[in-house]
Amino acid sequence: MSLSDKVVVVTGASGGVGRSIVQQLGDMGSIVALIARGEVGLASAAVEVGVGGGTAKVFTADVADHEQVRRAAQRIEEELGPIDVWINVAFTAVFAPFMEITPEEFERATQVTYLGYVWGTRAALEVMKPRDRGVIVQAGSALSYRAIPLQSAYCGAKHAIRGFTESVRTELLAEGSGVKITMVQLPALNTPQFDWGLAKLRRHPQPVPPIYQPEVAAQAVLYAAEHPERREFWVGATTAVTIMAQRVAPGLLDRYLGKTGVKAQQVDDKAPTGVSNLWEPADEDADYGAHGSFDDRSHPRSVQVWMSQHRRLVIAASAALAVAAVMALRRR
Repeated sequence: MSLSDKVVVVTGASGGVGRSIVQQLGDMGSIVALIARGEVGLASAAVEVGVGGGTAKVFTADVADHEQVRRAAQRIEEELGPIDVWINVAFTAVFAPFMEITPEEFERATQVTYLGYVWGTRAALEVMKPRDRGVIVQAGSALSYRAIPLQSAYCGAKHAIRGFTESVRTELLAEGSGVKITMVQLPALNTPQFDWGLAKLRRHPQPVPPIYQPEVAAQAVLYAAEHPERREFWVGATTAVTIMAQRVAPGLLDRYLGKTGVKAQQVDDKAPTGVSNLWEPADEDADYGAHGSFDDRSHPRSVQVWMSQHRRLVIAASAALAVAAVMALRRR
């Protein structure tokens, strides 16, 4: 499915991966509905979509509030047309040991990161199921399989999203529905998450290296939207290794992360920014854009993503190499 001229909804569109997704949708000529809280970031993102050749309209909403998301979906259908694709990206994070996170902070992070996906999915299904078509894409994480320290709220929400998505998928299959739902598990990314997430650490939080640019994630998410028959996509070699290692040796990973996980998530010579988007948007006065503060350490592409998107070619090439190797051995 080509996304050109399709109506695509993106939550969390003002920054990070969501921002990169809408930029690329603009280049595709899509009709993009941008949902987030921060008006400055949303306005800038809408301009970027237009510059790229697409059509954009802003719908300000807090994804943790079901009624706000439902009303946004209704307005999108009325003003832009039937929704073809809904992409859930919006989240928030708290970087701190679990016992240093207040109940209110944990609840809020869970509402945004988990229930935001639930309400987005519900709003999408309400308009897609009667038409018996449409695609829902959940931007996930390697942390939906393997949790790490200092991110208990985020990891818990990502695990929950995966379980929720699998349940909804089986219900759609049971109904014989034409609506598709898929999930994209992402690696560590250079996004403003680490600049505007609530941090209760002595040092500035960072993604666990290796780090990828948000464009890598955006390309994979949009590929998933165009190929929704696949139930799940893994982005980055680290994501694949992490998920496979969790299946084989979870106890070993527990001990390894217990020794290294706290230090690996903090920058040695930099203090937290003091900014937080947990309760209010961080981009009311400034546009954070798609990238975080780790450009000099981030990879702009992933060989694993290309291989994942060209599996038949990779399998054919591997088979050809194997045959060639066998023939060479026989000649010897």
